[in-house]
Amino acid sequence: MNTTWNWYVDSSIVSSSGNLNGEIMNIKFIGTLFFLGALLGSVRVYAADTSTDSTGQYLDDATITTRVKAAFIEDKRIKGRDISVRTDHGVVDLTGAVSSKDESDHATELATKIKSVGAVHNNLTISPH
Repeated sequence: MNTTWNWYVDSSIVSSSGNLNGEIMNIKFIGTLFFLGALLGSVRVYAADTSTDSTGQYLDDATITTRVKAAFIEDKRIKGRDISVRTDHGVVDLTGAVSSKDESDHATELATKIKSVGAVHNNLTISPH
């Protein structure tokens, strides 16, 4: 039985020379490399962004959200309310709570006036204090 192992790298393949056990070990090692490659490849594909948003669209939506929030902060009737703003492809979603239907309508009106807003979905709840 040969107990000497010679390892070498040729074209990104690690091999060994020795006895039959070495050949079996070589096959297992290469099989493990293929398995890890397949596993890591699927993780990379899973982690990739599958959305259809371009960088420009994402920035446009972020700008709209920022402008709507700024309008809410500057407005005396809406300022201080817990209103969440989310924008997707120019459509603004408002969620949170306001104290009256008038405040809810006013929030929609403010958001609608922002440049590039295509629509406003008002999901605000009315909860008087």
